[in-house]
Amino acid sequence: MLYQSTRGNNERVSAAEAIKTGMVPKGGLFVPEKVPGLLVEEVLNLSYAQTAEKVFELFLSDFTKEEIKEITSKVYNKEIFGRDEVAPLVEIKDKLAILELWHGPTAAFKDMALQMLPYLMKKSLEKLGYDKELLILAATSGDTGKAALEGFKDVEGIKIICLYPHQRVSKVQELQMTTTEGENTYVIAVKGNFDDCQSKVKKIFSDEEFKKELLELNTELSSANSINWGRLLPQIVYYYRSYAELVERNEISLGEKINIVVPTGNFGNILAAWYAGRMGVPINKLICASNINNILTDFINTGKYDTHRDFIETNSPSMDILVSSNLERFIYEITGRDDKFINKVIS
Repeated sequence: MLYQSTRGNNERVSAAEAIKTGMVPKGGLFVPEKVPGLLVEEVLNLSYAQTAEKVFELFLSDFTKEEIKEITSKVYNKEIFGRDEVAPLVEIKDKLAILELWHGPTAAFKDMALQMLPYLMKKSLEKLGYDKELLILAATSGDTGKAALEGFKDVEGIKIICLYPHQRVSKVQELQMTTTEGENTYVIAVKGNFDDCQSKVKKIFSDEEFKKELLELNTELSSANSINWGRLLPQIVYYYRSYAELVERNEISLGEKINIVVPTGNFGNILAAWYAGRMGVPINKLICASNINNILTDFINTGKYDTHRDFIETNSPSMDILVSSNLERFIYEITGRDDKFINKVIS
């Protein structure tokens, strides 16, 4: 399995290279060259870690089965998530259940991926024979930052800097970030909103002169946001495990389609559900839930993506986003992987 750019501006690379690099250097996002299939039958009665193994093996062809088993067992366990059920599916009433993704170290759903990404990143660097220091840049509306800092703290050969909007995250999130006990972790408050933080990160990634200066310091850039495929991939797993669990409980029959509702900001979580559906999870509808910053709702209903609108602060900062990075991957997929179209409509 190789990875290509949504904008057709990069040669195909291995999974390890895509994870190490994070974002396509000249703009664009890495996607797998094809979407593999995985029947739900193949993950029935497996643990969360075993389900992750099945999914990862399809996308990480340059990793051995032993390596994948090692890292999934290290992450998805009671020691990290405080319980045997890593992502409990709790029934609210008949035909309605909530997937609990907040049992990780920072109580953010991002822990599901950001506890895994450091292991994927470290193993990728080993495979590539990488001898430079990796500097990870991450923009956060609150959750990604604290989860990324916790996941990468004191990982040898890697430093991480998180940019967050000043006074626009909760006090708890800010304290979680600024008190992270890592020798390699740094936090910067930016005057503006999440989109401002994200645009600064993207601008740095596309600054060739700055990257040359970093190379002189034996350092290269990477990302911990969901623009990195290594962040998005682990999120596919809990959609497989959830569906399998519903079948195991006899709440649905195998093959019966379900609806999935996802609160959405940067479009990564719901895109992972879309990939799960393409791979084999029987999904009827994906319902993209927005708050008052409903740019994605408007886009889905009208086909128009208009960022020239008022940004409204709410008590759900992870949804207060007007520029949803992963939408580029979605448009790329639903237009038949037309990189020319992506270059035309996305800058």
